[in-house]
Amino acid sequence: MSYLKRDRFGEFLACNLWLYKFFPFLKWQDRVTPGNLKDDALAGFTGALIVLPQAVAFATIAGLPPEYGLYAAMVPAIIAALFGSSWHLVSGPTTAISIVVFASVSPYAEPGSPAFIGMVLTLTFLTGVFQLLMGLAKMGTLINFISHTVVIGFTAGAALLIAASQVKNFFGIDIPRGSPAYKVVEELFLQINQINPYILAVAVVSLIAGLLARRFIPKVPYMIVAMVLGGFAAAALNAEFGVETTKIRTVGALVASLPAFTLPDFSLRTLQNTFFSALAVTVLALTEAVSISRAIASKSEQHINGNQEFIGQGLSNILGSFFSAYASSGSFNRSGVNYEAGARTPLAAVFSAVFLFLVLLLVAPLAAYLPIPAMAAVLFLVAWNLVDFHHITAILKVHREEAVVLAITFIGTVIDLEKGIFFGITASLIFYLSRTSRPAIRSIVPDPANMHDPKRKFIVETGAEPDCPQLKLLRIEGGIYFGAVEHIQHALVAVGENTPTRKHILLFSKGINAIDLAGAEMLSREAQRRRRLGGALYLCGVREGFCKMLRQGGYENDLGRDNIYSNRPEAIAGIYPKLNPDICRTCKSRIFRECQDKLPNGEARQD
Repeated sequence: MSYLKRDRFGEFLACNLWLYKFFPFLKWQDRVTPGNLKDDALAGFTGALIVLPQAVAFATIAGLPPEYGLYAAMVPAIIAALFGSSWHLVSGPTTAISIVVFASVSPYAEPGSPAFIGMVLTLTFLTGVFQLLMGLAKMGTLINFISHTVVIGFTAGAALLIAASQVKNFFGIDIPRGSPAYKVVEELFLQINQINPYILAVAVVSLIAGLLARRFIPKVPYMIVAMVLGGFAAAALNAEFGVETTKIRTVGALVASLPAFTLPDFSLRTLQNTFFSALAVTVLALTEAVSISRAIASKSEQHINGNQEFIGQGLSNILGSFFSAYASSGSFNRSGVNYEAGARTPLAAVFSAVFLFLVLLLVAPLAAYLPIPAMAAVLFLVAWNLVDFHHITAILKVHREEAVVLAITFIGTVIDLEKGIFFGITASLIFYLSRTSRPAIRSIVPDPANMHDPKRKFIVETGAEPDCPQLKLLRIEGGIYFGAVEHIQHALVAVGENTPTRKHILLFSKGINAIDLAGAEMLSREAQRRRRLGGALYLCGVREGFCKMLRQGGYENDLGRDNIYSNRPEAIAGIYPKLNPDICRTCKSRIFRECQDKLPNGEARQD
């Protein structure tokens, strides 16, 4: 290839990399084939049918008119698909985010009112800005620090709040808006004699229909079955007894139109009231999106770029806030169905949004017959499905620390939903830091069973094996960083407390995954202290990053370059001549091969 061609090829490659960075959908352009387009269209149509009842239910949870749930499944789904990294992730309204939105905004405005909608769009815009900034700052790995237990606890707490919010609609009783869960239970018992039997009948019929549909016809969305049969039950009761007697209210006809261009409320007061709530929604939305995309990628064998997902989700919420969409994220149900339905590219999510609008034109008038008690029953089922009983049981049985994190997250969510996830993250990080601040420090001895094997297998000391009275072998499993320095230093100092002759320490360093300045300084001080005692501190099997820190910080000289060894046989052979021959002369342990025939000074043993 000539220099000119190579230069042009380099320019073309650099240009493509630049284009891929700003327009990631160009990366999968080669996958757009006639066959794949057909598969994507079928998957998109399936997704549109599934999201229709879900979106209406989620908008109800969020305190918004039903059509706003559909709007959240249109523009955000298209933008997230084009600018994310997953081939199968489908964005839209989700249960957890819907309940956070309601809990965050309802204290400031009446749900469903123009002021409420304006604040919700502001919350969505801020969420998108936070997500985009985190993606541009390449903070995608931060999601790894949000444990699965926190998500499970938060989701269970949100499920309880969803169920509590629908008790009044399920039983037909009057409960003040925004009442806490315990107050809802109290009001239910106080008003048990005032339960509306007609409303309860419709809710129970819908609930049973949904349960049976999910059990016996899983391929048909159980939400649709529950709503349709609940609608027939309500129509029959109204025809028989009259609406004035039954008092069964309906959702009302949906607005069959494209999402209207809207402006969020950018007033200073609204921005202040939604700022911290937007942070909570950001964490939750990104956790959902990245977790779902990675779960599906494990099946599709696709690599997921967490930072690109952050950018895609951020852009989808920013633009969505101008098209009547409230905060969205990756939907597990829709994404899973999208994959199982055979989607090949993110165009399936685009098709889903287009088909959703077409379906909306057909079914919008029918929503006028959808009874609110049926919606309450559907939301009861949604709340029940949110609780991960399998993992909760496993956590409570197996892991005490994780059980505490689960309880803190759950209780915190029930008490103050928008702060619950932060309570859980804080508790999880505290336990994590507590564990990493006490890395395992194990005493190692040569295996007595293979004393003469040149490879010298070493085992963890159990107390039954003999040990050297002068040299202690230790293995640190974890990082030597500022939080762990005190724990490690205490262990090193304790080595010679019971055996004053034990002045030498050999650290097996392969298990040390990281070291910072505080850790290097601690090792330097310990090496100097050992020299004053007449011994030394030795390192064996040091990793390159470890060596680089010691070398650049000048700590390698403090430790002594001759005291750093590449492997165990070399270390034992190099350290043994430095031991005190008088102690070795009377020692009966003789755990090293070097001990068997000669003393450290080269003198032959007499016994």
